[in-house]
Amino acid sequence: MTEDEKELNEATILRFGASGDVEVSTYLEEATEALGKEKTATETGVSGALRETIIIIDMGSQTTQLIARRIRELNVYCELISYKTKWDEIKNLNPRGFILSGGPNSVYDENAPLPPAYVYESGLPVLGICYGMQSIAHQLGGVVSPSNEREYGHAVLILTEEQSSLFKNVDTTTPVWMSHGDKITKMPPDFKSLAYTENTPIAAMGLNNKIFGIQFHPEVMHTAQGKQMLKNFVYDICHCNGTWTMDNFIKESIAKIKEQVGSGRVLSAISGGVDSSVVSTLIHRAIGNQLTCVFVNNGLLRKEEAERTIKVFREKLGIKVNYVDASERFLSAIKGVTDPEQKRKIIGHTFIEVFEEESKKLGEVDFLAQGTLYPDVIESVSSVSNISSVIKTHHNVGGLPKYMKFKLLEPMRYLFKDEVRKLGSELGLEEDLVWRQPFPGPGLAIRCIGEVTKERLDILRNADWVVMDEIKKAKLYREMWQTFAVLTDTKSVGVMGDFRTYSYALAIRAVTSSDAMTADWARLPYDLLAKISNRIVNEVRGINRIVYDITSKPPGTIEWE
Repeated sequence: MTEDEKELNEATILRFGASGDVEVSTYLEEATEALGKEKTATETGVSGALRETIIIIDMGSQTTQLIARRIRELNVYCELISYKTKWDEIKNLNPRGFILSGGPNSVYDENAPLPPAYVYESGLPVLGICYGMQSIAHQLGGVVSPSNEREYGHAVLILTEEQSSLFKNVDTTTPVWMSHGDKITKMPPDFKSLAYTENTPIAAMGLNNKIFGIQFHPEVMHTAQGKQMLKNFVYDICHCNGTWTMDNFIKESIAKIKEQVGSGRVLSAISGGVDSSVVSTLIHRAIGNQLTCVFVNNGLLRKEEAERTIKVFREKLGIKVNYVDASERFLSAIKGVTDPEQKRKIIGHTFIEVFEEESKKLGEVDFLAQGTLYPDVIESVSSVSNISSVIKTHHNVGGLPKYMKFKLLEPMRYLFKDEVRKLGSELGLEEDLVWRQPFPGPGLAIRCIGEVTKERLDILRNADWVVMDEIKKAKLYREMWQTFAVLTDTKSVGVMGDFRTYSYALAIRAVTSSDAMTADWARLPYDLLAKISNRIVNEVRGINRIVYDITSKPPGTIEWE
């Protein structure tokens, strides 16, 4: 550790003192040991203890998850944690550096979230983004003040310290994206200004090539060279080795699954979607016939979904599948239910009941495998920082009953969707399966607004089939994140031939996205929309009006319920 770094650590110790049950000397010793490790996970056969991790401390930003995705794209593992998380909960992740996210608060607000003391005491590199930068200034002796004008949107960053490692291979002037109402009016002692914009005199600052703050958001696409800055931080400053690859993830996951399951048996719920298919294939790779897959036809599936899924698993993947037709049971359970949260929870509970019954037929079954992903966890648990409100409950996260007898096996719980697709390809799954568009766990129940009946489901299935058929014919399927139909609970007057009709209005939803955390409505060609509308009205009885949903996420969600 350099003399400058020792001085910084002494200063932070004096300012914050020891926190929690771990002494500061222990922090520094463990951090130094972590930084000194040269063996990569590849060289040592991949173990959780040696996996290098960038810790992202979430202070409530809407783009915190996007920071995580950008770091993962650089082949570096990262995890989002709350600012309340204690050191003991993360030290085994082998942290290599910290990123402090943006957030909606002002640092001088009462009870404003602030990074824990160990961020500075550890001696590890720190990058504060927007509110994260202001937190650094506030905690280390600088001054943050309200701006006369909020700066939101495009700005031009001008570097004043081109030798900074953070801005290696970054142009002297480069476009960035701002979103802040406060500004730093005085930097902490010994910090240097690294860049400015027209409205922000201190747009970037740094101390000893170890602690950095940037007022703009490098994670968004509007910051043209943001990814290069993040790359500089994780490789040149945090000295990561880039061991986060799907090959390493598979090796590590197989080892963990074998250890966790032992001689036990696993039941996996498959739906035909990419998540359940990939997780089942991964588990089968680890434990073979200790895995039994169960396909539950809940009556809420798309047209021909059951037949296609059984064929893929049995004939192409060689995985044994038990087929259960529980459609009447599910429809009976949600009869008369119109509230979307109730639908989700009832469906989740019913799934578990069916699995428990099937497990008894199979004998002793210890684990239930699920294709839970990181966005599912984030949306269902408010946010890792508990700052934002719950958006909706995912049936495989927040909708599980407390009395559930299974232990959960969720090897993809910290993966984003694009990573799951890479994993599927690495496991050798067919392209059609890997690139199948996401389908919600509650199925068509949350695309059938209002009460769910067999008649309404049949109308929706046939309309959805037309939408998907035309999207594929137009060769747009891979470009879309999701494309589907929503049967509304609204009826309208129409004319067909010489007759008056009073039938359902159907909504078409098509969005583009990379991770489902944010999404934009797809600008489908007018001719394609016209063709879809014409086919549905002519081929599907019960619909006489088609509307196209042009809402992005946020403010809407991808699904209607």
